[in-house]
Amino acid sequence: MSVRPPLREQVYRSIRNDLMSGQIAPSERLGEERLAHLYGVSRTPVREALAKLESDGLVERDEHGLFPYRPHLDELGGLYELRILLEVHGLRRVLDGEAHAHDRDALGSELDKWYAFLKQMPVPDAGFVTLDEEFHIALLASSGNHALVDALQAVNSKLRPVRMFDYLTPDRMKATVEEHISVVELVLDGKIPQAHEALVSHIDISRAVVLDRARQALSLAAMANAVRN
Repeated sequence: MSVRPPLREQVYRSIRNDLMSGQIAPSERLGEERLAHLYGVSRTPVREALAKLESDGLVERDEHGLFPYRPHLDELGGLYELRILLEVHGLRRVLDGEAHAHDRDALGSELDKWYAFLKQMPVPDAGFVTLDEEFHIALLASSGNHALVDALQAVNSKLRPVRMFDYLTPDRMKATVEEHISVVELVLDGKIPQAHEALVSHIDISRAVVLDRARQALSLAAMANAVRN
């Protein structure tokens, strides 16, 4: 018998889904009392859900209260460029220096996780971005430079709200799982140049999807103010 998640988690997912689908207008102030009435709960789980959403970067606070996050479209390309530079450097430092090598045990554990996803594909969900980030962090960390990891985590926090749009369809879920597996298998086989090419292609595809959906949002009435161009 499945166990229902705590109420705060249920409210968090409901608000997050409504933010991602545009059911909550981008110009709408996220007041606790009104949301509690909307979801049929007390203000406490709403308050907890909003705090988590703010931590995720999906809502932001100004002098008037909390509102859905409105990303700057012209910043996304630069952030993705920085992300690629950081991630591929983890591969290059291993390729260029005999003293460096990937942590095979750590990569093996990560690969097992994604093999399991391939056997039972996750349901499309915006929260999948967290697992995707964990993969890329693990891959970079396995190269041994933790300063690069810290920098990637900072970039991820800025991209996360928009990248959640990348995991709303079964085809994107399947492609992500298969591409992750391919990259790690190449690394473990010592085929670093091919892994480098596969990793860049993987991130570029994600970037194209995210930027396309961000641009599409500009033409949707429900999202007309969600992206500042």
